[in-house]
Amino acid sequence: QVQLVESGGGLVQPGGSLRLSCVASRNILSINIMGWYRQAPGKQREWVASSTSGGSTNYADSVKGRFTISRDNAKNTVYLQMNNLKPEDTAVYTCNAAYDNFRLTSWGQGTQVTVSS
Repeated sequence: QVQLVESGGGLVQPGGSLRLSCVASRNILSINIMGWYRQAPGKQREWVASSTSGGSTNYADSVKGRFTISRDNAKNTVYLQMNNLKPEDTAVYTCNAAYDNFRLTSWGQGTQVTVSS
C-alpha cells in the first residue's frame, strides 16, 4: 500500500498562490497516475489534475491555465502549483495514486485550502 502525505494548504487572498506537496512512500515512477482532487463543503469530490508516470498531465477546465501539476521523482513528490486563486477554489485538496497497473489506489489525508479576503 502506498502512503501519501500532503502539505502546503492554508489561507490565501484571492489572486494569491499556494503550492501543495504530496509525498509518496515509494518511487513515484512506479505509480501509474498521481492526481489531485478537491472537495468543497456540500459538494462532491472533483478531479483537479493528474500526472502519469510517462509525463503526461491533464487538468480540469476550471483550473486550466492557473494550476500546474509537476513531479520530483528524486523526492517521490508531486506538486500542485496554484496561481490566481479564487474563492471557488476553497476546498480540501487530496492526493491520489493509482498503481500496480491501476488495480490499486491510495488517498492522502487532505489539506485545506481557503481563498478569502
